[in-house]
Amino acid sequence: MTTSDRSVGPDQIIGILGGGQLGRMLALAGARLGLRCQIYAPEPESPAFDVVRRITEADYSDEMALARFAEDVDIVTYEFENVPAKAADFLSSRLPVRPGPMALTVSQDRVIEKSFARDCGIEVPDFAAIDTVADLEAALQRIGLPAVLKTRRFGYDGKGQVVMREGDDPAKALAAIGNQPAILEAFVPFEREISILIVRGHDGEIRHYDPVENVHRAGILRTSTVPALIDVSLAAKAALVGTVLAQKLDYVGVLAVELFVTEDGRLLLNEMAPRVHNSGHWTEAACHCSQFENHMRAVAGLPLGSTLRHSDAVMHNLIGADVEDWRRIAAEEGAVLHLYGKRDQRDGRKMGHLTRLSPLSRS
Repeated sequence: MTTSDRSVGPDQIIGILGGGQLGRMLALAGARLGLRCQIYAPEPESPAFDVVRRITEADYSDEMALARFAEDVDIVTYEFENVPAKAADFLSSRLPVRPGPMALTVSQDRVIEKSFARDCGIEVPDFAAIDTVADLEAALQRIGLPAVLKTRRFGYDGKGQVVMREGDDPAKALAAIGNQPAILEAFVPFEREISILIVRGHDGEIRHYDPVENVHRAGILRTSTVPALIDVSLAAKAALVGTVLAQKLDYVGVLAVELFVTEDGRLLLNEMAPRVHNSGHWTEAACHCSQFENHMRAVAGLPLGSTLRHSDAVMHNLIGADVEDWRRIAAEEGAVLHLYGKRDQRDGRKMGHLTRLSPLSRS
């Protein structure tokens, strides 16, 4: 092989499971490092298809397609945590999958996730596994009201959950989430919601981004603001929570950890996501190395980049019709616009985001 036969740089092909906006942003970040990406997704016209040369459009249960995909790439990662475990196991028997399947197993089931965190010494809201109305009635007696009933699997953006209050019928509440296996969690009277991104390299090196303060409406993240209005000690504790989880999972890549800050100053784990995360989109504009680039660096076994931010930032999701204002946003001083290339605009759908930057106030 001559020098001209290969590119200058890592020269690896990263397979990405999932073709949504996160897969798209991972592929764009990888390209900056000379990494080539191939997307595997079942949905036609996935946003990530537009930014890569090769795609595999097939169902996650198609083992022939998975086998061909494994032959085409060097390493596999994923953009969402609901990749079927069977597909991840199938691929991991053939080539490295990063983060490993253990992270999927833990994060895909809320009862397993909360139990895992508790076993790691991390404080979580009181919870109980729910399979029947009788289970729910017993759990309500122990945990009390108000409480939040959620499906154990596949919930996101507020879907698959209901807040239970005094007088609510347990049978109707369980029916409202499809009578699926569920978890009941104590309602947390939090002061604010924060999240932190941890990145762990293949060699075990760990770095973290500054914690952000998140605001949700109708279960969908609307804004993420950095710096979060918390003191230094609480920020350090959030980083420690993420570090412990990443180490216990033998994690490689970016791990997002969402936390409640209670009125008495405690941190309670809400959930974790084994992937790059919506609350970290601000890192594209306000950091020397974004969450997407650092994830790809970790997955490819490259040195991690700096997680320091050079600006304060507020990230706004563009939901549904919000995106129609994109021309005005594009002309705004200090605003960084990112559109996802989605062709179908609808209520509740994330169409893009903008990040407004301001001078750095504190680290």
